[in-house]
Amino acid sequence: MNRQDKDKVIIMSLDPGHFHAGLIHKTMYPQVDSTVYVFAPEGAELDDYIKRIEGYNSREESPTAWNIEVQKGEDFLAKMISEKPGNVMVVAGKNDQKIDYINAAIANGIHVYADKPLVINQEGFQKLVIAFEAASQKNLLLYDIMTERFEIASLLQRELSILPEVFGELETGTLENPAISKESVHHFFKYVSGNPLVRPDWFFDVRKEGEGIVDVTTHLVDLIQWEAFPEVILDTTDVQMLTAKRWPTPLTLDEFTKVTRKQEFPESLEKDLKDGNLEVFCNGEMNYTLKGKHAKVSVIWNFEAPEGAGDTHYSMMRGAKANLIIRQGKEENFKPTLYVALLEGQEKALENAIASTLQVKYPGLGLQKQENGEYLVVIPDSYHIGHEAHFGQVTEKFLEYYKSGTMPEWEIPNMIVKYYTTTKALEMANSY
Repeated sequence: MNRQDKDKVIIMSLDPGHFHAGLIHKTMYPQVDSTVYVFAPEGAELDDYIKRIEGYNSREESPTAWNIEVQKGEDFLAKMISEKPGNVMVVAGKNDQKIDYINAAIANGIHVYADKPLVINQEGFQKLVIAFEAASQKNLLLYDIMTERFEIASLLQRELSILPEVFGELETGTLENPAISKESVHHFFKYVSGNPLVRPDWFFDVRKEGEGIVDVTTHLVDLIQWEAFPEVILDTTDVQMLTAKRWPTPLTLDEFTKVTRKQEFPESLEKDLKDGNLEVFCNGEMNYTLKGKHAKVSVIWNFEAPEGAGDTHYSMMRGAKANLIIRQGKEENFKPTLYVALLEGQEKALENAIASTLQVKYPGLGLQKQENGEYLVVIPDSYHIGHEAHFGQVTEKFLEYYKSGTMPEWEIPNMIVKYYTTTKALEMANSY
């Protein structure tokens, strides 16, 4: 194959330390070469990545056909830059080093498709701004993997919020009662692709992974921007951080062993031990205004979900005419479920929106009035494809941008605003 074929994407996977690096290979893409060039240090993380892709290649239903060419060694970045067998770097792993990998790739004419978060502190944020400037000058893509934009309940919440006859205008809100809020609960121990997830020990080092307030919140801040100001170009001056806090989840050695398979806490984490338990600052909350609208984001990590449960998401958008609420609790069988609370009795407008406007994009939607007066938006199961499948959808979007050579004009400024928001929140939380 001609390496210079610009329409063909050839992936170079750099130090795939997080399982998200493997998830983008759960499906094949006509535009992507089947050979993946991997540059990484030896170890369990690389083995897990290779095993994950081999699992996709050997599954009975819709097997993939990836060919993995691996170069092992501590000089993995230098090797990737000097050999450059591909044109897109995929990076998902240690978040403290990620921005340096990104800048190195951009400097050497390589497009970047990166797992979130791109940066985990203000110092990293300053480097990110430079990376975007360099990428723009070289006509290179730098894009982060925002899977949650493809979650059906969030998509429909956004769609309904732009219908003034149903939603009205987004409220301004207050610190105590924000106009838009996003809260998520995650778990350290869980199953991915049917197998127990083994996390590397550095995942619990917030200096490498990033604190919760700059990690998972990346998705939540992104959704707030994407829903409250769809396709609007934002600026860092639109953000005013009001309050931010952080707190730890303690892990016993038994719990740490269960999720990492390591029999003891490594030396690098000894400074985070308190009364024999590991304190992981993975929980955070921020309150801020975006273009004057009050927003709240919070993330909580527990060790393991109760039987039958999983990660959960809660979201509220408050409009002048209706509130749009996503719940994902036991009552919803832990599936993200959208409810509409009408404030002006506009049932007909809501019925029309579901039956005609939204049916065009999402056939099969329905409405079900609840005992409390709210309306449940009935979403066919076929739309609930799950978190893992969203990686394929985001990759399709990236490939679309790659083919056209450009992204929507709001994407880059809004990525900058997103990381400004998360790193500003950490700065404020640490100052208390």
